[in-house]
Amino acid sequence: MALDNDQQFEQTVHDLENLINSGQDDLFMTRFTALHDFEKGQVYAALPERIREVAWRIMDDETLATIFDNLEIDQEDIVSLLEEMPSQKGADILVAMFADNEADLLQAMPAKKVSNYLALMPADEVNEIKQLINYEEDTAGSLMATEYLAVKKSEKVKDVLVQVKRQAEEAESIIYVYVVDDQERLIGVVSLRDLLTHPDDMTIDSITNTRVISVSADSDQKDVAQVVADYNFFSIPVIDKEKHLLGIITVDDIVDVIDEEAVGDYSGLAAVDVSDTDDSAWHSAIKRIPWLLTLLVLGLASTGLIGLFEHTIRQAPILAAFITIIAGTAGNAGTQSLALAIRHFGNGQDQSGWKNLISEFVSALVLAVIGGVVLALVTMLFQGNEGLALTVGMALGLSILASSLLAHLVPAVLNRFDIDPAIVNGPLVATVCDWASILIYFSIATAMLGAFVGK
Repeated sequence: MALDNDQQFEQTVHDLENLINSGQDDLFMTRFTALHDFEKGQVYAALPERIREVAWRIMDDETLATIFDNLEIDQEDIVSLLEEMPSQKGADILVAMFADNEADLLQAMPAKKVSNYLALMPADEVNEIKQLINYEEDTAGSLMATEYLAVKKSEKVKDVLVQVKRQAEEAESIIYVYVVDDQERLIGVVSLRDLLTHPDDMTIDSITNTRVISVSADSDQKDVAQVVADYNFFSIPVIDKEKHLLGIITVDDIVDVIDEEAVGDYSGLAAVDVSDTDDSAWHSAIKRIPWLLTLLVLGLASTGLIGLFEHTIRQAPILAAFITIIAGTAGNAGTQSLALAIRHFGNGQDQSGWKNLISEFVSALVLAVIGGVVLALVTMLFQGNEGLALTVGMALGLSILASSLLAHLVPAVLNRFDIDPAIVNGPLVATVCDWASILIYFSIATAMLGAFVGK
């Protein structure tokens, strides 16, 4: 039964805790192993430390590895859970985990602790995990698992099926079987469906799909996620420059990447880290204060810009009533353009920069015309002043156009220099758009004072 609500989850944790307290270890293991792998991680982390101390002693390494493979908490917290056990026990669990998760966990540890665990592992495991740890963060190499199924093209279907059955528990995914040559170079792929639907005596090379979509170990994780999304793969092979098969990246890791990238984009747009949803109110406030104060200072600059046009405002006080409308609308247009640009570049669709810029210009122009005409008509209706209506209408239209293009160009320039456009945050762009709109508005108003003052 799925733990699909908080009350049921808390009851499960409570029941398991009582079983340990009453010495019913066998019943505890029966109940615990009946949980889904994801739920095992959730429940284990929720148990009190004194209960976990008993639990990990009665669990085998494979069960504990499943728990640590499926923990959905910060890496630092997972490390803390591992450190509740003796070092040798922790090392055995790491060895039993999938290699990509093992590497992620070791990378979250201090160097001294990593060395301690590696010293307790078999030599072949150490060599393999060191290779994974050495890949740069956020690359295909850092995501890949080395537990995959690879066969030679001369093997028969029946023999490969035997291997699939034998390695099913150890491999991270058995949906695809990869075909390699004698030098372990990737030459094709066979799906599990193909193996099940073809005669046992048929050789693998006769059913191998040689058009393999793969990624290199140094590919950016965003590019890998896009390929998997485009082709709807369950896993994708990772190769080196000589096409040697190094590992595979499964769809569950891609989902994590997509979530991570989305969190980064949202955090940038809001100028706040949205990943720490369980943060305390105090810590949340402390993290948000620096940007809010920065934006406050930048906002004061907007006030200074308005002060430069004090003479204009004295001659036409009605202009002050439109500052919020024009600056706010321009800022909103800029934030929209920024969000679309970041999404656009995040999808890797950056091959035609000029085409994208022209498209954004046309969209912004349409919005500018509509916004300017609407504000001009409303102003004319309520103020009855044609000159004022023309002034605020032109100012709003030009402000929307300028803000939209500015918000599009900033991430475009960053992307051109291989800098993640998601670092640009919405509030900052909105503030800059405020400056641009204020300058545009009062420059037009100053030039057109004679058209509406005194009328």
